[in-house]
Formats: sequence, structure tokens, C-alpha cells
Amino acid sequence: MNKQLRRSAIAPEIGESFDDVVLPHLDVAYRLARWLMRNEHDAEDVVQEASLRAFRYFRTFTGGDGRAWFLRIVRNTCAGWRGNRFNGLTDPFDEEQHHSASAPSDPEALLLQTDDATLIARAMHNLPDRHHHLLVLREFEGLSYRELADVMGIPMGTVMSSLSRARQALRGALDNELDMSRISARTHLREQEADAVLV
Repeated sequence: MNKQLRRSAIAPEIGESFDDVVLPHLDVAYRLARWLMRNEHDAEDVVQEASLRAFRYFRTFTGGDGRAWFLRIVRNTCAGWRGNRFNGLTDPFDEEQHHSASAPSDPEALLLQTDDATLIARAMHNLPDRHHHLLVLREFEGLSYRELADVMGIPMGTVMSSLSRARQALRGALDNELDMSRISARTHLREQEADAVLV
């Protein structure tokens, strides 16, 4: 690495290096990008582009929370990608990811867990982007209110009220999904009964 690149990889005022500020947060950045992009390959590309942006503009990092700074870059990069590309909402099936070496001890419990996860994922998908981002960052990535304020670029008081509205919206979306599931189950049951009468 030449001297010019090495100098640009160190924030001049605080003496922290790019490696110390950004690299420890690559896993969190990937998970955030995966949630926002809903596609693992796009998430990898977004994190790579966000890392390059962070490296390029590292001299503007003035200290503070490196994780929040980098995740804001990831979030902004995702927004740019989503605006420029059409993203499919389905994930390719990965046999290794969904294959379990050991048989589940309780198939009913496994089915209920899968149903719950699917229900939450559908409800999260139906939320506005701002609510979706806040919930992913807070509930799944565990960011503090201060970090959320930094990542989202909003005051901390707004973070608290926005999180409250996002949680309320999620409850409403979950209720809607549950209602749709009940309607679908009743329709399916009626179809089975009608088929039984015809036989």
C-alpha cells in the first residue's frame, strides 16, 4: 500500500484507522443490507460499495461511533441501489441453509416456529421503509437510540417517537397478516369440506 493510500485510511484528527473503525462492523453491515435489500447478492454488493465509500471519505470521519457512521453509509447505499434497480422480493432456495442434519424432535413446534417467522417477515415487508429500517436496526441489530439517531440522521427524540409508531405499525401489520391467515385457513377448510361432500 503506498503512502498516499495509507494516509487517507487514517482519520487525521482522531488517529483511528479505517481498519479499526469500519472492519469490525462488516457483519452487522451485511445483515442490515440483507434486510433492506432482501437479496443476499445485492447485500454483498451494497456492503462492498459502502465499504469503498467509507474508505474514500474516511478523512471526513470526525470520531464518535464508527458503527453508526458506517451503517448510515450502508443504509444510504441501499437506498441508492433500490432507487436504481428492480429487486425481486423472492430469495433463491438454498438447500444447505434449509437442510437440517438432525430430524426435528417436535414437528409441530418446528412448524409453528416457521409460521411465526414467515408471518413476521410478511408483516415487516408491508411496513413503510422508514419503519422497517428503524425496527431492523433497533430490534435485530441492537443499536442504541443515539446510534439510531446517527444512522437515520434524525434527532434522538424523533427516534423514540418514530420507533413507537414503527412498533405500532408492526402490530397492525401482524394483525392484518393473522386475519389473512385465518381467512385463508377457513377458505381452505370449506374447500376440503366441499370436496368431501362431492366424493
